[in-house]
Amino acid sequence: MLIEFSVTNFKSIQNTQTLSLVASPASELREQNSFITNEKGALRLLRSAAIYGPNASGKSNLIEAINFMDNFVGKSSKEGQEGEPIEVKPFLFNTTTRTGSSEFEVIFLQEGVRYQYGFAVNSMSVNHEWLIAYPEGRPQRWFERKFDALNKKEDWYFGSKFKGHKTVLQETTRSNALFLSTAVQFNNEQLKPVFNWFQQKLRIIGVGGLAPIYTTTLCENEKDRKRILEFLNAADLSIKDINIERKRFDPTDLPSDMPEPIKDIIRKDLDGAEFSEAKFLHIVEGTEEVVTLEADDESVGTKKLFAMAGPWLDVIDNGHVLFVDELNNSMHPLMVRFLIGMINNPQINRKNAQLIFSTHDTSVLDNELFRRDQIWFTEKDAMNATNLYPLSDFTPRKGEALEKGYLKGRYGALPYIGDVRF
Repeated sequence: MLIEFSVTNFKSIQNTQTLSLVASPASELREQNSFITNEKGALRLLRSAAIYGPNASGKSNLIEAINFMDNFVGKSSKEGQEGEPIEVKPFLFNTTTRTGSSEFEVIFLQEGVRYQYGFAVNSMSVNHEWLIAYPEGRPQRWFERKFDALNKKEDWYFGSKFKGHKTVLQETTRSNALFLSTAVQFNNEQLKPVFNWFQQKLRIIGVGGLAPIYTTTLCENEKDRKRILEFLNAADLSIKDINIERKRFDPTDLPSDMPEPIKDIIRKDLDGAEFSEAKFLHIVEGTEEVVTLEADDESVGTKKLFAMAGPWLDVIDNGHVLFVDELNNSMHPLMVRFLIGMINNPQINRKNAQLIFSTHDTSVLDNELFRRDQIWFTEKDAMNATNLYPLSDFTPRKGEALEKGYLKGRYGALPYIGDVRF
């Protein structure tokens, strides 16, 4: 469960920006859209959060920041060698931040324990890394490493509650790798829950969306196929059934305008490979005739919802934390409401999965779907730096027409549309 995510000096984000999923004391949609955690000193957290803002305001960069953190935790100790650069992108519109460290911190719950983990990196090394755990409701600093620029060395601290071979793990950790990743690679059991939150609980879908492979694979199992069908028809797609067929790779299916050298590589890699392919069965209205459509013949919205179905059910079934960039992309507003409604429904979302998404769809910006503390905005200042702030900063009236207020500029985060003269 995500409590809070903060990022500093990453792409369009200059100063520290924090997204919090801690619910305010407000009573609106309290039982539906928030839940109580099972840790000591339990928190009430939000099930979802929506981020609005004009194009190029930094919505995607916030999601890219958590994605960078996730990837670096998973790969820093396994990929690369000492001295290889770290592919991080700082804020470039300031001479100090341009050469400074980018910082990421997440506070979350895993297995009933709260953790506060973060690190700061530049293109060459990890300059700071820390972990604070709250196994008994009180903070325990398990470890911290910090680069001493004056003496050109790393300073290490291990708390009394840290378990493991400190010296061995410290000496094994490369300057461009995380201690967390390295320690887990060497089977440190104490840190596995932290590492596993990133690898097993965090899910991120970029602006390009998802390929249908996972959902298609699920449909090969009859029980899962029925759930996928129920999911799609709940969104009013009127699909009678889904057939899965095995298809051998055919080089003639490659686009005609694809360069031949790339075709040669694909032919070599996929020679003899087989794929599962979904076909959708529809009933002709007023008859019993069944029409089968290839996936390519379905609408873009239907294909996107089908690709989303498997991962979405997986998120709900397992209580994952899901970030989605541009949830509304190629999807009808009612479908967007349908997806959000599943997350905000405690009868469906029994394991308290959480959804954080960016969108331009203002039609879902209303009091029936969201609490005021679930809505966030991004906008850039005069220095081209992203500012992230919640709707609750404006203390809107209960029942206020949020979509109307936003489009009138009451909360900021709107594009400036100038005159075009030819």
